[in-house]
Amino acid sequence: MKIKTLLASSLVAASALFGGNYAVDPAHSSTDFSVKHMMISTVKGNFGAFSGNFEYDEATKQLKSLSGTIEVASINTGIKDRDDHLRSAELFDVAKYPQIVFTLGEVKGDKAYGTLSIHGVSKPVVLTYENGGAVTDPWGKKRVGLGLSGQINRSDFGITWNKALEAGGVVVGESVKIDVVIEGVLKP
Repeated sequence: MKIKTLLASSLVAASALFGGNYAVDPAHSSTDFSVKHMMISTVKGNFGAFSGNFEYDEATKQLKSLSGTIEVASINTGIKDRDDHLRSAELFDVAKYPQIVFTLGEVKGDKAYGTLSIHGVSKPVVLTYENGGAVTDPWGKKRVGLGLSGQINRSDFGITWNKALEAGGVVVGESVKIDVVIEGVLKP
């Protein structure tokens, strides 16, 4: 019995030394996107308000879990009228669907498999995963850096507004590139 107790205590101690729960640091993280405009250029933007938590095992350098929430009303493309239109019922419908949520299922190599919920629709997604590793900052806090990137089709999530162009094509592209940079701080 003492051996089992000793083994369990050792595992808990090792977990505390090498793994932990992290909170996303919004000052050192970003949630960016880009989409084609009129088929000839790209509009870039970001969401300024977001939060998240993840579990990272430093011993194995593995991301164990991650969940994040974006406040859609914080969308910013640098043009107020465009941002207001994006928030409207024609596109994101912020009044009805105020958040975008991502929940990680698993990581396999450089791929992150999870569920993305936008506009009331949840779909499985596969994103490219980048593990930046762990460090201790100059103030003694443990930090982990991660990256997620990929593409989604906005129509898959019920965001279908568009206008046809006289010369062919549409005002807003269907494919949206996502680039999320995450820096987390170990929770006390």
